[in-house]
Amino acid sequence: GHCRLLCKPSALAQHLVRSLGRSAALRGGRWPWSCWPRLQMLWQLLQPPEPEPVVARELLQLSDAGLVALDWLVGPWGAAGGGGGVSSPVLLLIPNAAGKVTGGLLQLGLRALERGFIPVIFNRRGHNGCPLTTPRLQPFGDPGDLREAVTYLRCRHPSASLLAVSEGSGSGLLLAYLGESGSSSRLAAAACLSPIFRGRDWFEARMPWLYEWPLLLHLKQGLSRYAGALAEVVDTDRLLGSRSLRELEETLFCRTRSRPTSWESYWERNEPLRDADEAAVPVLCLCSADDPVRGAPARSLPRQLFRSSPYFFLLLTPHGGHCAFPRRGPGRCWAHEAVLEYFRAMAEFLRTEERRKGLPRPR
Repeated sequence: GHCRLLCKPSALAQHLVRSLGRSAALRGGRWPWSCWPRLQMLWQLLQPPEPEPVVARELLQLSDAGLVALDWLVGPWGAAGGGGGVSSPVLLLIPNAAGKVTGGLLQLGLRALERGFIPVIFNRRGHNGCPLTTPRLQPFGDPGDLREAVTYLRCRHPSASLLAVSEGSGSGLLLAYLGESGSSSRLAAAACLSPIFRGRDWFEARMPWLYEWPLLLHLKQGLSRYAGALAEVVDTDRLLGSRSLRELEETLFCRTRSRPTSWESYWERNEPLRDADEAAVPVLCLCSADDPVRGAPARSLPRQLFRSSPYFFLLLTPHGGHCAFPRRGPGRCWAHEAVLEYFRAMAEFLRTEERRKGLPRPR
């Protein structure tokens, strides 16, 4: 399907090439309008999942009394159907940085559920109806809340493999977590769909209005619910009057009343790849060359990272838009099948390595 896998040569890389090469996902039919990435993106955002998923919400209290929401997908069959067993792999789904749970992300969760995974959506503080109990939101690349959620999932499913998938700008959070945690991430593997690698450049370059304005309105709508509580720490008039995602981000996290900081200092602490060299978990990044949100590949793809790190794999396709990767027929998004095939291949490789080295299965 004209896809290329860019990575450092290794036994794992060879195994992925063989597995993905055999996958029908990369050879399936494409959308007839492959040269219209913005239309693909709009189609992906507006299409509802089929069938409509059933979600069970769980609120997790954090160490500072804040709350994040975990939405467990129990399928369109209700709590009694679908899902896996006690040792089934848990798939953590991370929405974009605006907290928008797209139909594509839900569709991926349903596909995973059908294959025996236990999918759960991570909602940040104040996002997607999660109550805001502290006047604090999660910065772009601050993985503190995600770390506590992963710890909880590990305690709840101690014998299961823990996997993670992020969508769009939400990949900044997952990449930052993998870099900061290193070998202590507790994840077996991760994947990023249309990730944003360079957060500051992305905010400063601006996006097409077709994508930026809906996200901006979505964020303002959620923040307006907590305007009274946030007034203690930020200028809410300026916040709700923001005309760009950069202005909103800067007002929310840099121009605070108690601890103001500069835009430069903020990104020193929140760039997704600031600790990428410390990552110790295989990460598949699925990107399209015509992504209108991420920007031109020459300036937005860190190719050197994929050439030098044995843990980062870039699956690059010429067409696919932003998080769309459309195809004809059931499933609609071939990237979902590719990600699930990647997780299957990773589990197979790890089992083979354990048998070859005689390592005991981790308890």
